[in-house]
Amino acid sequence: MDTVQDANQKVEGEEKQNVTATADKATPPAPKASASPDKPKAAAKPVGSSAGAKGKTVESAPPDPVNQMRRRIVWTAVGATLLTNFFMFLRFFLPRTIFEPPTKFKVGYPADFGFGVDTKFQQQYRIWVVRNAERLFVIYARCTHLGCTPDWKPGENKFKCPCHGSGYTNEGINFEGPAPRPMDRAHVELDPTGQIEVNTAKLYEWPKGEKGHFDESGAYISV
Repeated sequence: MDTVQDANQKVEGEEKQNVTATADKATPPAPKASASPDKPKAAAKPVGSSAGAKGKTVESAPPDPVNQMRRRIVWTAVGATLLTNFFMFLRFFLPRTIFEPPTKFKVGYPADFGFGVDTKFQQQYRIWVVRNAERLFVIYARCTHLGCTPDWKPGENKFKCPCHGSGYTNEGINFEGPAPRPMDRAHVELDPTGQIEVNTAKLYEWPKGEKGHFDESGAYISV
């Protein structure tokens, strides 16, 4: 009984093998894919196109503070030079005016001055108003040596030049130091209102070794 079953199983197994072999022969092998010249190749992935590469950012180096400072200094110097040249260009078209005190002015009435030397106009007009018993005149405050402005010394009753020590009397007559002659006197006259008008553009001198001009009309006012 067992022998018959084994034989049947053997026959069935052989039949299955024959059927499988027949099916394998009937099925042709799949053709191998051949490279077609017309079919484009897949584009290669660019380097760094992955998600990891996209996530990375390139960090640039911070600017050098020394170079920035140099640039600022250079541009500042250039700007200052251009600005200076611009102002010089404008200055060329402006009038070259020298601001000096006026040469003709009024100092008040004769009654405003007492005997002696009045120095209140020295800083403004560079003059001294002097009055004695007979005359009122104006001394131009300029040393005849080198042009310095002498100082009035009331305690010594004289003018003293601080530059080289020239000395003058209270009427401006030189008596010591290197000054070669007396100080000059400015033109004075009374205007229609009775005020003293001084004109330092016209001076009366006493040249060394010559006759002076202090007695001429305009060199003093009789009081």
